[in-house]
Amino acid sequence: MNPLKKKLQAGEPILGFMVTIPNVQLVAILARTGIDWIMIDMEHGPIDIATAQDMIAATNGTGCTPVVRVPKIDPTTVKPVLDAGAFGIVFPMVLTGDQARVAVESMRYPPAGVRGIGPIHAAVRWGLTMAEYIERANDELVTIALIEDIRSVENIDAILATPGIDVAQIAPFDFSASLGVPGQLEHPDVVKAIAIAEEKILASDKALGGLGQTAEKTNAMIGKGYRWFVLTHDAGLIQSAAAGFLDHIER
Repeated sequence: MNPLKKKLQAGEPILGFMVTIPNVQLVAILARTGIDWIMIDMEHGPIDIATAQDMIAATNGTGCTPVVRVPKIDPTTVKPVLDAGAFGIVFPMVLTGDQARVAVESMRYPPAGVRGIGPIHAAVRWGLTMAEYIERANDELVTIALIEDIRSVENIDAILATPGIDVAQIAPFDFSASLGVPGQLEHPDVVKAIAIAEEKILASDKALGGLGQTAEKTNAMIGKGYRWFVLTHDAGLIQSAAAGFLDHIER
């Protein structure tokens, strides 16, 4: 079974890093830290499909599961990423129930969806025959909907009612921008909107996801019922580690 599906079913906290740098060696290193999953970011990172496939392959032989954030909700964009071996897809700006339905259909083979059949490289990464992969993919792929706009909150019931969405992940920075206060995560309007989304998601059968940022904040979010985390991104990890090293040198 897809390790992420297994953890979701068990209700365990699932921890991930976002990777924006198109570098196979970086993924290979991060995949060996004990992290549960890596999000290869094709929305904001300069990563093409060939590099994404190499980055997915770099997680092989580890306990880390590769997931890809695509730049838009579009079956023709999703298909090559899944065929490259991704175990899940993060969909940005899921604003309506109809968009959630399109996202799910792009993940599934007919008659449940519209995905074309040709998982040559996906079967290799999953360690299955093509026939086994085709039989299992519809049930085992993980579908993550980003709740990152006030319109998503206005339509949250329809989004959460969509069969096949596994995780509803709140993305606070875009959320604040949609409310006209970009970056002000503690603004009352942002706090209120996120609280509404949290309550709705926790009452549904979807896992609640969010941005951890620090260990302390992540632990607090686990206590609130969050189960799916992007902890931080690769550039942030490198910057903080480098700055922390330099801070302890006398010069």
